[in-house]
Amino acid sequence: MPLSARNLHQRGVDAANARRFGQARRALTTASARAADDADLRARIDGTMAYVLAQTGEPAAAERLSREALARQGLRTETVAVLDGQLGTLLMHGGRLDEATRSLTRAIDGLDEESIERANLLMSRSIVEMQRHRLEDCTADLQSAIAVYEALGELEPLAEARHNLGYAALLSGDLVTALSLMTASRPTLAAVSDLAAAISDLDRAEVLRDAGLTTEAEALLDEVAARFGAQRMRQARGEAEFHLARSLLRHDPARAARTATRAARRFAALGSDGWAARAEAVRLEAAVRAHPGRAVDPGAFARAATALRARGFRTEATALTLTSRLVGDGRMPRIAADAPTPLRLRAHEVRAIRAANAGRDAAALRAAADGIDLLTAWQQSFGALDLQASVAMHGTELMFAGLAAAARSRDPAVLFAWSERARHLSQRVAPVRAPHDEDLAADLAELRMLRADLAGSDWTADARVRSLRDRVRDRQWSSTGVEAPRGRLDLTATRARLDEETAVLAYVYTGTDLLCTVVTAAGATIVDLSWPRIRAALDGLRADLDVAALTHGGPMSAVVERSLDARLRTLDDVLFGPARVAAPQSSRLALTIPGVLGGIPWAMLPGLTGIPFTIATSASHLLDEPFPEARPAGSRRDPADSRRDPAGSSRPRRADVDTPGSRRHVGVSAVSAPWRAGFAAGPRVPRGVEEVRTAASAWSAPEVYTGAEARVGAVTELAGRSDVLHIAAHGRHAVDNPLFSGFELVDGTLFGYDVDLIARPPETVILSACELGRSSVRWGEEAVGMTRVWLHAGTRCVIAAPVVVADDVACELLGAVHSGLAAGVPPAVALAAASESTGLRAPFQSHGNGF
Repeated sequence: MPLSARNLHQRGVDAANARRFGQARRALTTASARAADDADLRARIDGTMAYVLAQTGEPAAAERLSREALARQGLRTETVAVLDGQLGTLLMHGGRLDEATRSLTRAIDGLDEESIERANLLMSRSIVEMQRHRLEDCTADLQSAIAVYEALGELEPLAEARHNLGYAALLSGDLVTALSLMTASRPTLAAVSDLAAAISDLDRAEVLRDAGLTTEAEALLDEVAARFGAQRMRQARGEAEFHLARSLLRHDPARAARTATRAARRFAALGSDGWAARAEAVRLEAAVRAHPGRAVDPGAFARAATALRARGFRTEATALTLTSRLVGDGRMPRIAADAPTPLRLRAHEVRAIRAANAGRDAAALRAAADGIDLLTAWQQSFGALDLQASVAMHGTELMFAGLAAAARSRDPAVLFAWSERARHLSQRVAPVRAPHDEDLAADLAELRMLRADLAGSDWTADARVRSLRDRVRDRQWSSTGVEAPRGRLDLTATRARLDEETAVLAYVYTGTDLLCTVVTAAGATIVDLSWPRIRAALDGLRADLDVAALTHGGPMSAVVERSLDARLRTLDDVLFGPARVAAPQSSRLALTIPGVLGGIPWAMLPGLTGIPFTIATSASHLLDEPFPEARPAGSRRDPADSRRDPAGSSRPRRADVDTPGSRRHVGVSAVSAPWRAGFAAGPRVPRGVEEVRTAASAWSAPEVYTGAEARVGAVTELAGRSDVLHIAAHGRHAVDNPLFSGFELVDGTLFGYDVDLIARPPETVILSACELGRSSVRWGEEAVGMTRVWLHAGTRCVIAAPVVVADDVACELLGAVHSGLAAGVPPAVALAAASESTGLRAPFQSHGNGF
């Protein structure tokens, strides 16, 4: 028996909701032919068909069909309301927000409060309110819709509503809640259809983009655009291209311009004028970023901003007007106090750049400082390291504007203050971790198994890996809280806390120039450095270091050694030497460095031979950190003689109390209570077992895990009860996601995320693992890698190398380091002494507080 028109209509609705639009069109066409005598049913069928037409690239035909259905006489009030709602949804997708609001509100007012139809239209209206940034109204509509879906047991639309609630959180700047809600909703949406999953992924990519994780966001957007294109969903494909262009703006404006142009043409062909205006605005922004200083047509900016405002996109219109002020003399637009944080940051950025271009550096510094303070306030809602570091994307140009103006001031106090701002950009907020998360541990264990199963291939491309990776990040973002932000020391306070033997070398990169503020107890000096010569020496340095570590003897070895020596001498002469001249009496050095210098093996520079130094996260963090009490040589720490700090680690009691104006001695011996030393060797390290056993022999009652004992769980437990932890293993630095860097143990990789599961991290960590001293530079200043993971977790000092180290060198040198550590010598001092006593030149260096 043939299906009735009503049954066919329902079949079409189900197919359309599952994004099976070809099947939906066929069912609806047949249903319309069989509903000739039922005006209300036929009108509803036409309304659903209009939705299908709009989704498959025929918005004009969709609107025409909707208006024709509404114009029919004798329709019931409920039918008119449903049709009005469908028309409003079409207008919303076309960017005609005022008309959409009127149609949707009429429809909502005409439907029963408990009906699913009304809940669906509340969802549509909430999207209009999102686009207008009326987030309170948006959230109210979503909560009302959620209540109806929950009461009716409608799980699929409930997941969609909660996903949209996450999008509202994104717009309010709450990235953690946004990702949490979207990640929780995705499995239900993915079960509906691949396209429903693609729509979810499109929004999740926006969260990743705003979090500064642009590589991942852009890969996801490329994939989503392809999926929409395969289904001939031209509007949705254009939206994915639009968001891809926005993500590309800061780091590849030329590609952003091409992508936005393609999206604008696609929208124009569809008659989607609102979206076309949005894409044109991104194209204009990209043109300014790609060619700073080039003259532009101010009329083009004015027309695009007017088009955006006319369609309700006021926030984007204001952002475009701000960009136009970089190349014009018009007045700055007024920014509301409750405007989105990225827009307010952009306003500070434009003010700073305009002031600098006009030669008003004092005003540029004030505007940049105000912007950085706003960014810091936003960051205080994030405890996770990768989120803190990545969100610094929004402050890149502000920071460079401030650093450049500070450099032009030639005032050591001003330049040092901005150096500390740069170092603190993702390090000012200390984490407060939740109790041990068994689910997170299980996800990481499954990732380890998948990595082993997929060895030899790009394991990160596997769908199971990506799903687990997203879940791990969501758990870590949402479970890591924050404590009060750390303070930042000015130059006067820094000098007061330095002893006469210690100097701070604060390197500053302005985007074009490199300088160093040399700070001692006696004074401070700015040293200009030759960035072109340093950059030339850095080109090829990593390759020379890697080859030198792996080549033993023969003509090639001699060639590589000569090339490496020449590079290191150049760096010593132009990078370290001039700064050293400004502090000739200092026997200990604390270096603070920008991301562009992160790959330098400082310990191999001739001028640093025998000099204890540490690469500090910031001078403020180094000098404001509680120091341990002195301990006798060879003693071990009693875990009861400690206090737990807010980051979840135990810290020894302070030996002294600072009074205002008192001078603190930076070099510190250690602690009076007993210390514990733990060692682990991973598989396939030729001298790994010998290395850890040699190093362990310096200690009383060390714990040593090798072979089958060196498992991830056992080593993380060992870390939690050790004061000094030494790991000899093969390591890999994950460039795109440094928290998935790790070292290989017998049962898989110990990831950076595993470190967050350690309740009390060690005081000192030694990573004798290839590449784990490396960092990925994020947005010019932010460098994130395994060393930062341990320091963020609460470890005082990490000894690691940024490049490959020969196994025999690591074995001998680090064994000598432990002889010093066990005798009570601070890590940086022990490392320098070991290098001199063994005569070995290696890239191992101290990070954090090595004194």
